[in-house]
Amino acid sequence: MQPSALAPAYIRTIAPYQPGKPISELAREMGLNEADIVKLASNENPLGISPKARNAIAGAIDELALYPDGNGFELKLAIVDKLGVEFAGIGMAGVVLGNGSNDVLELVARAFLAPGTSAVYSQHAFAVYPLVTQATGATGVEAPALDYGHDLAAMRQAIRDDTRVIFIANPNNPTGTLLAATALHSFIASVPEHIIVVLDEAYGEFLDAGLQAPSVSWLAEFPNLVLTRTFSKAYGLAGLRVGFALAHADVAGMLNRVRQPFNVNSLALTAATAALSDVDFLAESKRINDAGMAQLVQGFQRMGLAFIPSYGNFVCVKVGAAAAVFQELLKRGVIVRPVGNYGMPEHLRVSIGLPEQNLRFLTALGEILVRA
Repeated sequence: MQPSALAPAYIRTIAPYQPGKPISELAREMGLNEADIVKLASNENPLGISPKARNAIAGAIDELALYPDGNGFELKLAIVDKLGVEFAGIGMAGVVLGNGSNDVLELVARAFLAPGTSAVYSQHAFAVYPLVTQATGATGVEAPALDYGHDLAAMRQAIRDDTRVIFIANPNNPTGTLLAATALHSFIASVPEHIIVVLDEAYGEFLDAGLQAPSVSWLAEFPNLVLTRTFSKAYGLAGLRVGFALAHADVAGMLNRVRQPFNVNSLALTAATAALSDVDFLAESKRINDAGMAQLVQGFQRMGLAFIPSYGNFVCVKVGAAAAVFQELLKRGVIVRPVGNYGMPEHLRVSIGLPEQNLRFLTALGEILVRA
């Protein structure tokens, strides 16, 4: 018997998450110069990190021999202050820190799912939802999508007697679709109180103010609501891995019971705390993203390519034989993300980059499609 057979069947059948291809790996594979490679695959911030976060990291280097603050007091305090009066009734006891928001999503699954229970999520939604569900031995229930986005009516119908968690991404990754706040609020209100509703808002900072749901205020209304957010996207701290959840104290307490001690490292805590105060960097990140989105959309329209209107820092474009186009882009030193594993074999997901990076991608894509 192979040692792997000792693992439960639901673990053995997990298809591991496939991250975007690193620049260094492509350089080795294709014999390319790393400096000449453009990576638009993982929804990273093309501006890098904020000056305030950079300075904070430099000041924390000398303390790396010490364990981090396992409670993350300073970062939690900064989060509560940033959220304002809407979160004052819950406070620091309702903040759970994670090694990226993926970690927080896993904490929800570990705390509230088990064999004999189920979780509901949408077709074309973030791949981590079925992964963390299966890893607990629970059953994943995929509701059919509507125009590549969440169909809330279908998700409501998908709820079973054994359902304990519902995952919703807004905006959705990888399709970039957005649910209206009114529809989302009505859906949460319709969900039985014994089911945890996870609202994943990893890309919320890229939304115009008028499109942002007042989700923090909903926490006072729905004790079963969990909001998850990240510093990996707009704040540019993907390499440090820090995210957080907002929830009622009793729900947060359950997440902390399964959270690893010191799950967020010292540099991540320091950088995230500083990044929260860098409003100029956040505004510039959104400005660059808005301009880059317009640049890509105009390029797709010139080439006659269909795309999914996106509210994130990426866009999915339909190119036909996406796997082949992806490989041709790699040969030209451009990394994007195929999404065939999301049931979208004709699409590529492209992250928004700097103007010259977006142009490099569009030029390469145009050359490939002309030759096809």
